Amino acid sequence: MTIAPLIILLLGIFIGIPVAFAIGMSALSFFLISNAMPPEIFIQRMVAVTHSFPLLAIPLFVMTGVVMNYAGITSRMMNFAEAMTGHWKGGLAQVNVLLSTLLGGVSGSANADAAMQSKVLVPEMTHRGYDPAFSTALTASSSIISVIIPPGIGLILYGFMGDVSIGRLFLAGIVPGVMICAAMMIAVAVQSRRLKLRPAFDAPMPWPNRASALRGAFLALLVPIGIVLGIRLGYFTPTEAGGMAVLFAIIVGIVQRELRLSHIRPILEQTMQATAVILFVICAANAFGFYMTWERIPAMVAQTMLTLTKNPYLLLLLINFLLILAGMFIEGSAALILLTPILAPVVTQVGVDPVHFGIVMVLNLTIAGVTPPLGTLMFTTCSITGVPISKFIKASVPFYIVLFGMLLLLTFVPQISLWLPNLQFD
Repeated sequence: MTIAPLIILLLGIFIGIPVAFAIGMSALSFFLISNAMPPEIFIQRMVAVTHSFPLLAIPLFVMTGVVMNYAGITSRMMNFAEAMTGHWKGGLAQVNVLLSTLLGGVSGSANADAAMQSKVLVPEMTHRGYDPAFSTALTASSSIISVIIPPGIGLILYGFMGDVSIGRLFLAGIVPGVMICAAMMIAVAVQSRRLKLRPAFDAPMPWPNRASALRGAFLALLVPIGIVLGIRLGYFTPTEAGGMAVLFAIIVGIVQRELRLSHIRPILEQTMQATAVILFVICAANAFGFYMTWERIPAMVAQTMLTLTKNPYLLLLLINFLLILAGMFIEGSAALILLTPILAPVVTQVGVDPVHFGIVMVLNLTIAGVTPPLGTLMFTTCSITGVPISKFIKASVPFYIVLFGMLLLLTFVPQISLWLPNLQFD
């Protein structure tokens, strides 16, 4: 077996080469070193994956989030979240968590959610007396909800790489997403009492005002509901759902008179930039996956793991530990693309449902994004807010406890993820 590509990959990541380039270089090295096939196959493998219809959902859902930002829908959702929870202790912190949950059905990306809230909500929290480290840690931690609530891009990537129904994955993420939101809000309530944080409002907002805030956000709240129902009732595929979501966001922006012709160029630029990063990793990973398949690496990894234990719970515990370690050093989407073809066949051999494992894997790798030393969510939020990494880590400890606790709960109680898709697809 040729291990040079693996060494090049690990070395590239270690010295700080962008993950997509490290994967591409390691894959290319296999085709250059190996005499079994011409190097032109490398380009073929890179390009072939772009012909996949399910992957078209990624730029469409990315564009949905961008359009909604320009259409003012994001700010309306923040107003609704504040109207509902602003009178609680630590009201703006509760708004932070609730907004991440609402945006999960819009952006589908933890990094996009964390960056947006770091720019918009954290400065306001700091202005009202919140510790910037607490606000930044909360923003990074709560953004994890975005990848679980449909239509999370991580779920699309896992479904594509693992050949798992994306519709079932979308349904499977609803209950876990709501549960993580509730757990985070409880953690914020406890921390708010300990830190003596004041509410945003001295009294609950009157119900007519809450109803007005709900009307402003109502159309955006229909997006995840419409996506799930449309897929379930057979009106469109997950990929077509992305196109419908873009169209719906544009219509809402026009109706609310906030979307303008001048927004077309920045919307397209931001969509292309975000999509290019993801798809470059996918293309490189597809070429690298060809190397792994040729050398039978997934089969050997599966065999090695199964020799350690065939108990599904112990195997899931072992995989969770390995995923956390991998996610600390590799960006979540890249790790998901690389590891799904290796690990999904392993867990299915011991009877673990691939939909359940998808929720666990996506959540696991996203949680790793807020952990040192190289968590992408940690660096994204800290770079925007200017909070030192050491203070971020200290402020994140209560949220680490909640997130890892929820990860273990979802790992060992698969019914939480599976009861809704089983109910709807039986």
